[in-house]
Amino acid sequence: MKKLIIINGPNLNLLGKREPNVYGNLSFTEFLDTIKNKYSNVSLEYFQSNVEGELISKIQDVGFDYDGIILNAAAYTHTSVGIGDAVKAIQTPVVEVHISNTFGREEFRHHSFISPNAKGVILGFGLQSYELAIQSFL
Repeated sequence: MKKLIIINGPNLNLLGKREPNVYGNLSFTEFLDTIKNKYSNVSLEYFQSNVEGELISKIQDVGFDYDGIILNAAAYTHTSVGIGDAVKAIQTPVVEVHISNTFGREEFRHHSFISPNAKGVILGFGLQSYELAIQSFL
């Protein structure tokens, strides 16, 4: 059984409430229940934090023992050298995920400190981006 973890960054705990025109009306917990049922052959864990250091610590904690990390670092994607370095330092492959098409948004969101060391990048497919990332590990 594949062991995967979804790691979400700041403000993603507000999914379902935050900017529904961009992020939809479904909370991440509701979505997570759906994909856990759909991919019952996968051990799927979840971690969310609004704190950069906690995200780095979690990446380091799981980065040598898991089969894959699905990482949506949210705004930290574009600002955190530390998260980028953490992804570079580990052995577990990382798929960078974004709900929105970051290239259709503000210009500062067009750069990622994670992408150069990620297995791949999936963006712009709403919450389905996470499901596509899961499928990339199967």
